[in-house]
Amino acid sequence: MLRTMKNIFLAFTIVLFAQSCESDLDLQPEDNRLTADAAFEEPGAYKAFLAKLYAGISVSGQEGPAGNPDLTGLDEGFSNYLRLYWTMQELTTDEALIGWNDGTIKDLHSQTWTSGNEFIRTMYSRIFYQVALTNEFLRQTTDAKLDTRGVDASLRSEIQNYRAEARFMRALTYWHAMDLFGNVPFVTEDDPIGAFLPEQIKRADLFNYVESELLAIENDIVAARQNEYGRADQAAVWMLLSKIYLNAEVYTGTPRYADVINYTNKVIGAGYTISTNPYFHLFLADNDTNGTQSEVIFPITFDGLHTQSFGGMTFIIHAAVGGSMKPADYGINGGWGGLRTTSVLVEQFPGEANSPDGRALFYTDGQSKEINNTSTFTQGYAVEKFRNVDVNGNPGSDSTGDFPDTDFPMFRLADAYLMYAEAFIRGGGGTAADAVTYINRLRTRAYGNASGHINQADLTLNFILSERSRELFWEAHRRTDLIRFGQFSDQGIWPWKGNVPQGITTGAFRDLMPLPATDLGINTNLEQNQGY
Repeated sequence: MLRTMKNIFLAFTIVLFAQSCESDLDLQPEDNRLTADAAFEEPGAYKAFLAKLYAGISVSGQEGPAGNPDLTGLDEGFSNYLRLYWTMQELTTDEALIGWNDGTIKDLHSQTWTSGNEFIRTMYSRIFYQVALTNEFLRQTTDAKLDTRGVDASLRSEIQNYRAEARFMRALTYWHAMDLFGNVPFVTEDDPIGAFLPEQIKRADLFNYVESELLAIENDIVAARQNEYGRADQAAVWMLLSKIYLNAEVYTGTPRYADVINYTNKVIGAGYTISTNPYFHLFLADNDTNGTQSEVIFPITFDGLHTQSFGGMTFIIHAAVGGSMKPADYGINGGWGGLRTTSVLVEQFPGEANSPDGRALFYTDGQSKEINNTSTFTQGYAVEKFRNVDVNGNPGSDSTGDFPDTDFPMFRLADAYLMYAEAFIRGGGGTAADAVTYINRLRTRAYGNASGHINQADLTLNFILSERSRELFWEAHRRTDLIRFGQFSDQGIWPWKGNVPQGITTGAFRDLMPLPATDLGINTNLEQNQGY
């Protein structure tokens, strides 16, 4: 879907902007072509707008890779949604650090950020830009609007599916807001268009809202594994419910582990499978067709020709290549020499870089395990998890080597297996036999045989936290996982946390990001998170 809609994204952004100003300025485009109703005269416009909601995660503007951004401030590459979210979830943890000196980016790994941090601010802005888009889509697809436009029954049926997907995308975005920032401004399609100061919602109330939205669309959205690749379906809803329930005790103070068992069971029973391909095939340029797509529940899709951005997978792949690494081996024209990992992740694997566990995707030639200078790329093992080559080593579709075809697996079956096992250990129900079976399926793929299998005695929370890192590292789960296990701020230690080589603990208030100082200066309804 995204591959065909690029040229009309701009129109919908202009429509949204024009409408947001209309109540204050009473302005219309000079030739009236960009009014909302005119934009929807073409039946395909509804799907095009839906495509923009998905593209809001993968691209940063209207032209790609740069030139007409959604947001101003940070460079378009830095302001990409997935790049920012990955940065928040990975650079703040033991799984990744970056050697660049752009602005305050190093403050993320050292956990010394302030409310003026431009990367945190732009993540916040990106979230609420995405919310604004989904709200506007829902305003423009009400029964009343469709009646006015004379939309026929067959298209109406499609639009109802689109509306469920839009509500999923908004729930996903509000989950990110709840997870990162806690108490945030809250706006829905029922709020007025134009300038007003949104009220702040409590984190627990936002949890209830996200839950209610997902439950409301659970039986309206397209059935599991029946939607177009890259679009949300019922299983994506179940996965997001599982994710919020797994972290419910953090968000609300009340555990919901029985609900995790319930919804991961739905995902597991929906027909997804762990392929017989090697683990690393999940992260290649053909991961939408090479067999590993049988595990992916919700991907963020990329195409080297049609979804070009210097964020997203372009960043994750290029920035991880440096030192003696050969860019052509990764399907790119050059490495950016930034991203590596710490010794803590490396030491999760038996035998470390020479581990029999095939998930240990580290590049070590010329790289030291320990880091004495974060700006030196060759200090810290490089991670070669994501590549822009297919299973035969052929590069992706962009012949320049700039932009990859590799999709980002936001939700996949392995995570459902691990969530089930964790919820079982935490008393949510289920069975030890199922938990062991699910984990051993992952470890069979990782080891190529049964040599890495565990038994029930191995099922501990410490094991689960480590296994999640081994299976899911660099997939934007780690910060949330460490907070749930109480290891993110005032307990866990890793190199350069606290801005010292050996690492130190930090204040527990850092389990939440600060609301940006710029927004606090404008919206008097907002109260800053404690500690900032």
